[in-house]
Amino acid sequence: MPALKPTEFTATVTYLGLVPDRDASLRSHALSQAMLTWAGIEGEAHGGGTRPSCSRVLSQHPRDTEIRNVRQLSVLSAEELAHIAAQIGVDGFDPAWVGASLIVEGIPDFTHVPPSSRLQAPSGATLVVDMENRPCVLPAPVIEADAPGAGKLFKPAAAGKRGVTAWVEREGPIAVGDVLRLHIPDQPVWAHLNSARAS
Repeated sequence: MPALKPTEFTATVTYLGLVPDRDASLRSHALSQAMLTWAGIEGEAHGGGTRPSCSRVLSQHPRDTEIRNVRQLSVLSAEELAHIAAQIGVDGFDPAWVGASLIVEGIPDFTHVPPSSRLQAPSGATLVVDMENRPCVLPAPVIEADAPGAGKLFKPAAAGKRGVTAWVEREGPIAVGDVLRLHIPDQPVWAHLNSARAS
């Protein structure tokens, strides 16, 4: 019995990006197409099968523990970025500012699609959504360089709109203009979720 349900929700890829050297800058470079491999986008600094653990998982692992890399890609919504742009007072939000791998357009409330959802390209290349990507201060200096005064406003403006992290389930090419179909887990929301979050 299938565990994932194909939906009628689709998202058009409006931007593809690659961060070649994370230590040098978070800024991504625009691509017209990319090859999704088991390690993510070829040449991407956030790629790889494993990564050092960070502050997001300190409750589970000591910092810099080698863990599975489920943050190979950063996927954001064009609609949510437009909202952030309005909040921080810029005419348009450059996806490069946040080191975006993909910007997609067409899925409402994209940041909150269920974890383990899939985004599948026409080639068959498939991304697995890990979870919401929490806003942080790292984009601030990149934004500030292009839009003085706006960088410090990013983190609060991006709450609940920072997109998701994802990893590659099936290799294949992806390109700007591709239409990705959303597949969601065919299971109910856990009845004890609110209680678990309160503990």
